[in-house]
Amino acid sequence: MKSSIALSLALSFSLMFMFSSFTAWSQEKSQEKIAGKEHYAMKADYKKPSPDELKKRLTPEQFKVTQKEGTESPFHNAHWDNHEAGIYVDVVSGEPLFSSRDKYDSGTGWPSFSKPLKPENVFEKKDRSLFGSRTEVRSKHADSHLGHVFDDGPAPTGLRYCMNSASLRFVPVSQLKEQGYEEFVKLFSPGAETSGKAGVSR
Repeated sequence: MKSSIALSLALSFSLMFMFSSFTAWSQEKSQEKIAGKEHYAMKADYKKPSPDELKKRLTPEQFKVTQKEGTESPFHNAHWDNHEAGIYVDVVSGEPLFSSRDKYDSGTGWPSFSKPLKPENVFEKKDRSLFGSRTEVRSKHADSHLGHVFDDGPAPTGLRYCMNSASLRFVPVSQLKEQGYEEFVKLFSPGAETSGKAGVSR
């Protein structure tokens, strides 16, 4: 009789322990899921940090280019000859700007693209800082200076978005989901369309 009671108590304690462990595990996974959603929500809420924060986060060259309309040296920058698949985002805000599928070798020494990845994330304005007039390209949310656009690019757009590497942060395909850019993974699946000659970054 006593052995039966002891066995029943042991079984009850075992079931209670298993239930408590499962509940804790479920709560942990739920929090991870919520945290993940918050992470992706933050990625979609592209904001420009304060000037003091930017000076801490950016290199002197990145600050000069994005905030003071500077221009980096050709052929001596991070992305002009980068051939890896992925996207380029604003170094200040993280807003997606260009894709490696639209990147091509323009021979200028700066990363060049035939079109933006998200047209709504860039805007253009007249630049008369040098002799003549050029069309400046800036990011929509952070208002970062990115570079200039010219009409001597490849088909079908005929445009050359000549950007500064200092304004861009590259996110490889393998890290798109992890960094909150999962929506762009499908662009790099087999059979995805390219922009004519663009996309052959050689």
